[in-house]
Amino acid sequence: MKLLDRPRVKLAHLPTPIERMARLEAYLDGPELWIKRDDLTGLAFGGNKTRKLELLVADALQEQCKLLITRGAPQSNHCRQTAAAAARCGLECTLVLTGKPPGDRTGNLLLDHLLGAEVIWSGDTDPDNVLSDTFREASESDQQPYLIPYGGSNTLGASAYTLAMAEIAASEHEFDRIVFATSSGGTQAGMLAGVAAYGLRTRVTGISVDPGRAELEGRIRPLLAEITSWLEVVAGAAAPAIEVIDRYLGGGYAVVGEPEREAIEMFGRLEGILVDPVYTGRAAAGLIDLIRLGEIASEERVLFWHTGGTPALFAYPSSQILRG
Repeated sequence: MKLLDRPRVKLAHLPTPIERMARLEAYLDGPELWIKRDDLTGLAFGGNKTRKLELLVADALQEQCKLLITRGAPQSNHCRQTAAAAARCGLECTLVLTGKPPGDRTGNLLLDHLLGAEVIWSGDTDPDNVLSDTFREASESDQQPYLIPYGGSNTLGASAYTLAMAEIAASEHEFDRIVFATSSGGTQAGMLAGVAAYGLRTRVTGISVDPGRAELEGRIRPLLAEITSWLEVVAGAAAPAIEVIDRYLGGGYAVVGEPEREAIEMFGRLEGILVDPVYTGRAAAGLIDLIRLGEIASEERVLFWHTGGTPALFAYPSSQILRG
């Protein structure tokens, strides 16, 4: 596969562990449950974006860039990991964050500043326009910038999860289904390409944390085609269907509801695993509900892919996270 010849900057602790969640599966009286710990990739609290940044930062260094520019939400895990990668590699970092600055710097935003990133708030302007203007101005002032898209989800970044599926192929277990949080679509597109490349027979079920199904599928489909074409993937098996579930959007992006609170508590008290209120907590809530409804069958072996995000727990008041 062409990707194996691409330069990479070692940022992540790989392979990440795969662990049994025996107490959770017993509590739910459901299928066999496992977890892939990409919250343990090791870069400033870790997360799935670290895998993508190994390829993207290597590309930036190869192009002799000196400044990484990207964008995200105020509590963006992607931005926090980008800032950490820049610090590790001696690069400058500028983050364009949506909206206006909050009264206090907490969670990921605190870490962005600790890691030395410059933060630009988009205010009432479209953040993509602010990102474009920021990149243009940096280019004109000869700062040698490198633009990383939202979520690191371009062909190069997303293909990191094609490589990640090698860790599943090397596992002693075969999984019937992988469940995880999906938003920008890059992780899911990469996984789907990896399923084909490594001949895996598993469903890839993305629980949307923000976009509707049609919008997210519209992002994933062309990206998947680009990845498989660019990597010249010789399929060992057909890629599974694009499966996005969008009925767990609750009150909207980053709005914590009772399903997220229950999932955070359940994972913490039964497995000692922390999931965040925005991404993995919402995906975990979806997983729990799908098991209760019988839509995930009791005979399945399910892998929950923890994509990180735990610093966001510290950006919410306890009254929004704790039940009772």
